[in-house]
Amino acid sequence: MNLILTVLEIVAPVAILASIGFIWVKAGFEYRMEFVTRLAMMLATPCLVFTALMKTEIEPAALTSMLLAAIATYGALTLLFWGLTAVLGLERRTYLPPLIFGNTGNLGLPLALFAFGEAGIGYAVVIFAVAGIWGFTYGIWLVSQGGSPLKVLREPLVVSTLLGALFLWQGWHTPTWLTNALEMIGQMAIPLMLITLGVAVARLSPGRLGQALWLSLLRVAVCVAVALGVGLGFALEPVALAVLVLQISTPVAVTTYMLAAKYGADADAVAGMVIVSTLLSVITLPLTLAFLI
Repeated sequence: MNLILTVLEIVAPVAILASIGFIWVKAGFEYRMEFVTRLAMMLATPCLVFTALMKTEIEPAALTSMLLAAIATYGALTLLFWGLTAVLGLERRTYLPPLIFGNTGNLGLPLALFAFGEAGIGYAVVIFAVAGIWGFTYGIWLVSQGGSPLKVLREPLVVSTLLGALFLWQGWHTPTWLTNALEMIGQMAIPLMLITLGVAVARLSPGRLGQALWLSLLRVAVCVAVALGVGLGFALEPVALAVLVLQISTPVAVTTYMLAAKYGADADAVAGMVIVSTLLSVITLPLTLAFLI
């Protein structure tokens, strides 16, 4: 019973905030997705990442191990799902990004915070940063069938991650007044991302739901197995291992739908995977948390 209550305490705030966004749109109220997404991704989330790295009390060696484990995990997932799309005859630029990239921002960050506290968010931002950099480079290149990966250097998320890592490595801290301001801005990120997730799901037009169901089930099984295997291989400490498995097993990222729509891939098929995997996460994420806790 205590385990069930613990899992509910972690999942309930996430579900409530996402439901607010979903109900808001279904009720006919205006929600300017482009503005809110830009505010979250260009201002609030970079501030959250920077302050989380700067203030973390996790040993730099442990964060380095997490960084390497996250890189190895995404590398393994890319290779495995590349082979899977070839075997199944799926269009790679449509299906590979949603198979690789989970919702490490909208869902992963709040879940890590609620489940494992400040240590959890410290580890989670490392994985989020790796996913973001891989998505901004390889992910966009794959869907758009071209483009320069160097564009990633202009992304605020990447800049904030590099600065946060530098401050952590050197033991630097911004002045208290600036730190307080950055933390207040960063605190907007999690509620904004969760409400926006609900809005995005409410607006999607899904397609191929049968295919989306079995692909989503296969995806979560592969992601959990790979993250667990890599984490054990890198001998991550328990909280770090739990955060890695949790982050990697989050449902399909909404951004993969946005990229598919922007660059002419099969956006309806990706929307189906986003919706189905998000609905499945109501079951899979609590089970994963119960296992990890």
